[in-house]
Amino acid sequence: MSTTDAVIVDVIRTPSGRGKPGGALSDIHPADLLAGVLSELVRRNDLDPTLVDDVIGGCVTQVGEQSTNITRTAVLSAGFPDSVPAVTVDRQCGSSQQAAAFAAQGVLAGAYDVVIACGVESMSRVPMLSNQAGRSTGGALLASRYPDGLVAQGVSAELIATRWGFSREELDVFSARSHARAAEAAASGAFDSELVPVGTPDSGGVTADETIRPSTSLEGLAGLAPSFRTDELAARFPEIDWKITPGNSSPLTDGASAALIMSAAMADRLGLRPRARFHSFGVAGSDPLLMLTGIVPATEKVLARTGLAVDDIDAYEVNEAFAPIPLLWQREFEADPARLNPRGGAIALGHALGSSGTRLLATLVNQLEATRGRFGLQTMCEGGGTANATIIERL
Repeated sequence: MSTTDAVIVDVIRTPSGRGKPGGALSDIHPADLLAGVLSELVRRNDLDPTLVDDVIGGCVTQVGEQSTNITRTAVLSAGFPDSVPAVTVDRQCGSSQQAAAFAAQGVLAGAYDVVIACGVESMSRVPMLSNQAGRSTGGALLASRYPDGLVAQGVSAELIATRWGFSREELDVFSARSHARAAEAAASGAFDSELVPVGTPDSGGVTADETIRPSTSLEGLAGLAPSFRTDELAARFPEIDWKITPGNSSPLTDGASAALIMSAAMADRLGLRPRARFHSFGVAGSDPLLMLTGIVPATEKVLARTGLAVDDIDAYEVNEAFAPIPLLWQREFEADPARLNPRGGAIALGHALGSSGTRLLATLVNQLEATRGRFGLQTMCEGGGTANATIIERL
């Protein structure tokens, strides 16, 4: 390890709450949700927050309670000194993965000594797409480039399932496996070191992921109706046989997560043990109609930059926005299914949009430590046709 490396000292997350009224975390303001993990991150590492050069947070639906730079609001809510700055970024589902990349790149460039990457999304209090206010997000120029129109992510998932030839049964088998793996990990205590309990006004604390359903069965999944079919879409895409359901999609989720990142030299100076280092980064654009396929070129980029092959990677975290996404990634790279989301993925653990990148990072670091693996890769498909890929190395 070089003293100039960007290292991960710690990474934590809240439990996942169902992103609807009555969900376990729905009574918590998103700024307070994020403030809780920020406070715990500095507390459990005995870090003086005045040393934090910047806090970079991810959030997707930046409106209402999540507007006006929610990361700065959370930093102030956490009791950090006024001198600690903060910024909120939006790369859709990969927002906090991009926040971690920006943080690490800032360390590598010498701009930061200590930085926190984090993310939050309260999908119960700030519904997805509410920032669009019913308006089109593109104008005449975009319409002229895509005259047939773009589609929602769920329809993109349908197109991917059709073009890659995944059956409904394959999608449901994968989804049931996600819940089974997550339930096994939770029961074994594998998530304990990354989870930060969240207090609620009427309970005293949420300590476990609400989105895991240990009783998930293929029979139950098979009975669910497709979510995205309309007569208009069926006429436009007659090749689709409509198989994306609530059971093989990630649920609406509330959650927050945060990673403490610094230079190896600063970690040594503070007497903190780095758990992993950032090895390489990749980001790619892809067809915005098939917007969720960017994980393939992003992974190709990050592997090419390192000279590593997929078989050199000990664990893969591929975000389970919809079941076809990790399945297409696995097929394209002929990857070992045992290493793919070994503790379950977003279908079971939830997809709190702005938080998901650093949530995946937390799970990946802990998986590498538990198995004594060396390299881990995480990749995230993103709305609009982009994707991030990151490789870390356990220390």
